[in-house]
Amino acid sequence: MSFDLRSLLAIVARPLRQQFRRLTSTDAATRVSRLRRRIGSGTASYLTLGVSAGIAVFLIAVFVFPYHSVNHDEGVYLMQASMLLEGQLTLAGGDLADVFRPWFFIADGGELYPKYNPVPAAMVAVSMALFNEPRVTLAVVAAGNAVLVAILGSMVADRRVGLLAGVLFAASPMTLFTSSVFLPYAPTTLLNLSFAVAYLHGVRTGSLRAAAAAGVAIGLAAFARPYTAILFAAPFIIHALWSVTRELWVDDRSLTRQVRLAGSRAGFRSLPTPIQRNTLTGIGGSAFVGLTLAYNAVLTGAPLTFPYQAFAPLDGPGFGFREILGYSVDYTLALAIESNRYALQFLGTRWFVGGVIGTLAAAGGLLVAARWWRKRDREWGSTAGLLLAGLFVSVPLGNIPFWGTHNMLAELDNPANGLVSHFGPFYYFDLLVPLSIFAALGLVASWRWLREEAAFDRLATVTSPAAARGIAVAVALVAALAVGGATAGAVAEPLDRNMAYTEKYETAYEPIESADFENALVFIPDPYGPWQNHPFQSLRNDPGFDGEVVYARDRDAAGNFEVLAAYPNRSVYRFAYRGVWTPNPDQHVAPKLESLSTPTGESLQADTQVGVAEQVTRAIVALEVDDETVIRDIDAPGETITANWTLDNGSARLVGVDGTPVAGNTSVPIDPTENVGLRVTLVDTGGNTYTYQQWTAVQSTPAGVQAVTPAERRVCRLTTDCDPEDAYLPDDPTAHPEWVDFETTVTTTG
Repeated sequence: MSFDLRSLLAIVARPLRQQFRRLTSTDAATRVSRLRRRIGSGTASYLTLGVSAGIAVFLIAVFVFPYHSVNHDEGVYLMQASMLLEGQLTLAGGDLADVFRPWFFIADGGELYPKYNPVPAAMVAVSMALFNEPRVTLAVVAAGNAVLVAILGSMVADRRVGLLAGVLFAASPMTLFTSSVFLPYAPTTLLNLSFAVAYLHGVRTGSLRAAAAAGVAIGLAAFARPYTAILFAAPFIIHALWSVTRELWVDDRSLTRQVRLAGSRAGFRSLPTPIQRNTLTGIGGSAFVGLTLAYNAVLTGAPLTFPYQAFAPLDGPGFGFREILGYSVDYTLALAIESNRYALQFLGTRWFVGGVIGTLAAAGGLLVAARWWRKRDREWGSTAGLLLAGLFVSVPLGNIPFWGTHNMLAELDNPANGLVSHFGPFYYFDLLVPLSIFAALGLVASWRWLREEAAFDRLATVTSPAAARGIAVAVALVAALAVGGATAGAVAEPLDRNMAYTEKYETAYEPIESADFENALVFIPDPYGPWQNHPFQSLRNDPGFDGEVVYARDRDAAGNFEVLAAYPNRSVYRFAYRGVWTPNPDQHVAPKLESLSTPTGESLQADTQVGVAEQVTRAIVALEVDDETVIRDIDAPGETITANWTLDNGSARLVGVDGTPVAGNTSVPIDPTENVGLRVTLVDTGGNTYTYQQWTAVQSTPAGVQAVTPAERRVCRLTTDCDPEDAYLPDDPTAHPEWVDFETTVTTTG
């Protein structure tokens, strides 16, 4: 399946550009004046809210997450967006699929495809195509969510409540951080909110267009995250079923009569409006469900098998044994309830605006709304409020059988660990919507009660009306300061944690960012297993693996030579680091980027020189291949030791040490493709050791023997077998003792 998303976007953008030119023409002032009159102050308030929310998220995305976050799923969506722009649903890795396989991609022969559905990635692809900046999508989504929450709040109560609800939503710590990264939760919420606004507008006005739009919105949400969409839509589905049932059976209508009307000459238009609306909504949603099933069939070969199931069959909703990539748990009902209890606790105390104060305000707003519902006041607002309040039931209940909530809590009772410490309990992102709306309702109702009701009258009798107003303002100011202070404190902690990761990535990427790659091939490490972009999300390939720089996993000698053969005319580099890469943000690594060459000849002459400390009394030089080793002992070495060795098509040989030939059989056999090791171990007067170790990738070719230089070099203390984290840093004089020096030159002979 192929398509041209760039051309489609160009067609859509053309009328927008024409409208922009008209607005910027000579009579622009007149047009702007007309536009202002049409917009009005209310709409301007919504626009101000949206722009402010979008700017805040964009700035966080740029300055807090320039290298993306600790959640490596971001790289999946960004790669998927690039694929969509090139008209690809899969990556053609071919024989090198294992070399290029990105994190969370399924390998199907030589094809690679992501475990996630493409809707969030398509939203990112739009801003990549139009602005060459994917973070624009994050800003637009944040702006849209804030405005839609405000509109829903206005539907529940009034514009003042709505605007405050939008502000509370936009200012919540979970909104700020989750919306600032390339994860699907905020984009899916945008689709869910679009559905809710369109559905409720259709209920209020009878608009069939709104009903159809609601179906498209929830259908897209289901395509993006099916389970999330179902949980959000559940109260609305119940309302739709109730509305249709009431029309069919109440007021002397019978099911038979409705069927007869539907089949009459008037047809669909003769049906009651609720049936028309919900039919259109159902058709729109079902169409995208069908598209989802078709997408599944194309990628997995089975309409009912989602890509995430193909990736990890036991990674779905339900109880019992659950597993993904070797991590498993017996997900019992008791564990599910406990995990979700902590998630809701963290949401209500840390990740919603104002923390406990904001949550209590939402509880107060629910009480106010309940009074309306009981008295049947504000009939329209009661309908909207009841449906949104239903999210307090559907979202938590639906998350109980979903073990993802358990996974984001590294320690159930520790909010400062795991993914929840960086973004909040993001599977509950939709719950921010009713929290914000009812908190706004509670705050506005409290202010009105304080300002207009008995409390204000009593204050006025004791003091004066002016003093009473001053006290009311002071109370409101203290409450605002308390909410702001709690929110600022809640934002500060994850901000520090995320900035710590940014500093770690900034250090690691420094050699990459300083390089000027041109037609380059870069071998990169894979500390977390056979994946790319895990953890190095910024080092992504173009979908065709043919960009100005191509990143390949650094594997064994055979694997790397296979890559070199596939990219014969590129400048080759190796990106590595000294240290251990862990999720700990305070544990940095010291990176290096080395330019590689591949000398080839009938044989190769290598000379390795290492530095020696003053207290060293002896040294051991060893040339090794697999279990075969040639060893030469040296007593009282000087300031340096030089080992001379050769490579040919069938063997590696230790020729001499410090100018003295090595006697006897000094060769070891090598396979056609092999890693040849050279180790120099220094021993001091106390028996302590310091080891230089290198591994040179070698292969036999029709032209003789070929090697990759410089070799992979390591230096370590108190062991004769250095680990990969003991990488030698030739350009960092502070990384090793000042006497340490490790150089190998390779020349061709014959």
